[in-house]
Amino acid sequence: MDEVYMLAGMALVTFGIRYSMFALAGRYEFPRPLLEALQYVPPAVLTAIIVPSVLIPTGEKVDLSLSNAYLVGAVVAASIGWWRKNLLLTIVVGMAAFLIWQGVMG
Repeated sequence: MDEVYMLAGMALVTFGIRYSMFALAGRYEFPRPLLEALQYVPPAVLTAIIVPSVLIPTGEKVDLSLSNAYLVGAVVAASIGWWRKNLLLTIVVGMAAFLIWQGVMG
């Protein structure tokens, strides 16, 4: 029964946080500097998620070697993304590089 209370509490907190933004939408205009700063949130969050999994794939230590298929795939994907500016191509080529490198090294 404790799990039910915990899930209900988490649902209420999540709903409350998200609903508060919808309730304020249209009634309040954020200052221009805040809107400009919020544009950096998605890249910062994605970087915080991706970099540790690429650099520390085993969870033990930083691996900057060529045997790290995650690092090779990420470098290839970043290069393709920067060069072509095409999300689908970046994902496909990055995954292909990762899988091929993992097969070669592993």
